[in-house]
Amino acid sequence: MNPIRIPRSLTRHLAHALPRLPRLPRLAAATLLAAALGASPSHAAGPIKVVACEPEWAALTKELAGNQASVYAATHALQDPHAIQARPSLISAVRNADLLVCTGAELEVGWLPVLLRQAGNAAVQPGRPGNFEAADHVTMLEVPTRLDRADGDVHAEGNPHIQTDPRNIAKVAQALGQRLAEVDPANAAAYRQRLADFQARWGQAMQRWAQAASPLKGTPIVVQHKGFPYLEAWLGLRQVAALEPKPGVEPSSPHLSAVLQQLQGQPAKLILRAAYQDGRASQWLAERAKLPVVVLPYTVGGSDRAQDLFGLFDETIDLLLKAR
Repeated sequence: MNPIRIPRSLTRHLAHALPRLPRLPRLAAATLLAAALGASPSHAAGPIKVVACEPEWAALTKELAGNQASVYAATHALQDPHAIQARPSLISAVRNADLLVCTGAELEVGWLPVLLRQAGNAAVQPGRPGNFEAADHVTMLEVPTRLDRADGDVHAEGNPHIQTDPRNIAKVAQALGQRLAEVDPANAAAYRQRLADFQARWGQAMQRWAQAASPLKGTPIVVQHKGFPYLEAWLGLRQVAALEPKPGVEPSSPHLSAVLQQLQGQPAKLILRAAYQDGRASQWLAERAKLPVVVLPYTVGGSDRAQDLFGLFDETIDLLLKAR
């Protein structure tokens, strides 16, 4: 006879509830145990619950897990991932999660610690197998040599916007596939198979993107927020100015005027901003500098075409080439 697995949701509920109950009579305790052991095996073998902090990791988890996981995205593409409210539905999702997949590198520092504390789920706390940070598995850029709040929204571990380079997606996929197998060993073979399939398709797509994007190498750009260093490194784009005087600080009129003056001596061809960002500063500069603004999806869901990871990079490359 096959062993009966108690559903994760039930064991988690019992772990939270039993310490708060008075000592149970022997018969009542036996009844409770019998009910747990009598749980439906089909429910026990159901999908694990994953909460992804950002849309790109929700999309990647779906690629790697398929029907083995139920994926809840904490944010969407038109939200600033730095500033999210720990709303009740999100707290509930994290409370019941088997795996939490986030960027890390302090991207979520303004809201994730509060969320973890309020959810009270030991399985997804930092340091546990159920807590996965993508930034741990890539080479970080723009790691600061000093930490001073006067420098704006600077992240101690480096720039956290790693998802704009598909080479980083491949590295994170490898690590995330292994973590899924660790959290849900019963389906480890399925995760390995899906990981191999994804990496094969992703490798072919990266070759196609690199070939298509070769004319972009060396293109001078202005960025609204310093959120594109990984995209710049991948494609060979050259940043000559940023509209934010410091990361996370809205540009003032004097600063925008200074950027406009700077472009007289250091011309640019494009202004880049993410879909979630306010476009007024970019438009102000575009009208005066006679430059096109490229609104990149930045993550999955950032445009009608960017509905999965492949569409995200198809759209990104096409937008840059058309505007160049």
